[in-house]
Amino acid sequence: MASTESLTRSTDRRTYVVRTYGCQMNVHDSERLAGLLETAGYRAVSTDQEADVIVFNTCAVRENADNRLYGNLSHLVPLKESRPGLQIAVGGCLAQKDRGEILERAPWVDVVFGTHNVASLPILLERARIHEEAQLEILESLDVFPSTLPSRRDSAHSAWVAISVGCNNTCTFCIVPTLRGREKDRRPGEILAEISALVDDGVVEVTLLGQNVNAYGVEFGDPSAFASLLRACGSIEGLERVRFTSPHPRDFTDDVIAAMAETPCVMPALHMPLQSGSDRVLREMRRSYRAERFLGIVDRVRSAMPDAAITTDIIVGFPGETEEDFQATIDVVRAARFSSAFTFQYSKRPGTPAAELPNQVSADVVSERYSRLVETVNEIAWTANRALIGRTVEVLVARHEGRKDGTTERVSGRAADNRLVHVRVPEGEEPPGPGDFVTARVTYAAPHHLIADDWGGARRRNREQEPARGVALGLPTVPGRT
Repeated sequence: MASTESLTRSTDRRTYVVRTYGCQMNVHDSERLAGLLETAGYRAVSTDQEADVIVFNTCAVRENADNRLYGNLSHLVPLKESRPGLQIAVGGCLAQKDRGEILERAPWVDVVFGTHNVASLPILLERARIHEEAQLEILESLDVFPSTLPSRRDSAHSAWVAISVGCNNTCTFCIVPTLRGREKDRRPGEILAEISALVDDGVVEVTLLGQNVNAYGVEFGDPSAFASLLRACGSIEGLERVRFTSPHPRDFTDDVIAAMAETPCVMPALHMPLQSGSDRVLREMRRSYRAERFLGIVDRVRSAMPDAAITTDIIVGFPGETEEDFQATIDVVRAARFSSAFTFQYSKRPGTPAAELPNQVSADVVSERYSRLVETVNEIAWTANRALIGRTVEVLVARHEGRKDGTTERVSGRAADNRLVHVRVPEGEEPPGPGDFVTARVTYAAPHHLIADDWGGARRRNREQEPARGVALGLPTVPGRT
């Protein structure tokens, strides 16, 4: 196996770009891929034309994910032909699923690696260069837990923290458990050590990640582990915001709700997938809860945190879905009053039980229902946002942008409830930067964002401890679990 030192020498001044598709776990993995490459001596660039290595971190949840990947790969053929030294790597869930098929359909690809062996990328690239032949490595179980790897974070003030990987559920529409494996949980001490290290590096907000985040603790037999972890986050000095995604309604307990409400740094925001409001469809999906239970959780969250914003995922057109089933989903959407929803048209995935179900719904019917659902979600979200006009919010700034008319400058970021807010900075005021907190009163509401032009001041973060952008940060590994 090549050493890190030899990799650094052989890849001196080589450049890379990582293209990411799919969920937050993939975004987290891409930060690790970037960190590994930079540790091995590569340098990040922004375009394919500048890169010596192009990495695709793929998703396999949607049917068009395949078409998108192979279309993008085909577009790189002229670039590959004009630059023989260019390397292309494909990893992530689609690589885990398609395996050797990727090299058959796109023989100009140099490396294919799976979800369980992210850490192998630099070595696989080196082998491909030395042997001048494609490298395929797909492991069947987790090699190295991703958070023990070096990282190049996209943000200096926000970070992802994986508390578990994999999933023990058997939803009939989902291929993720097949590709990510069964749930593997990290020990609380490791997670808290990582968060503390991130805070020491200037992070003020973390998002806890897992395929089924509130099932955390199942592997070591502690059903209260997730609630305890949320409470423990509250003792980390300097950590101002904690979020998590995505919980499963089956595992959502009153103890978790209490931990959210009682821990000031845990934000009043909940993303909890509904998928369908029809009990019959939920049974076909093997979702192990019904609409009444889902709405009961929503009610208890709002009772404990009246200002909580609740978002969700919904699938339209699951096999056998009737108009009555669809109306049941609309009814739950109206009752839950979601502040937003990620809505999807059902996509048949080979290898999932749902792909073999009878009564697949026609594309025309799915499209029409999808349009009605989006209209309903937007109507409810807009009503909720308009109710916030006149309210003062604290926004964690993510970026600074000029408005299209060129006359009004605003900073953009997220309120505590995760709503997107654009805040006008008064003339003469130093513009806040990413990681600063600003306070302002909401003056306008749209379905998907708020505008706050009534300035209330800024709370600026200490940037002396902020790492130089682009430096790969190695986070500590706590003995006892990998």
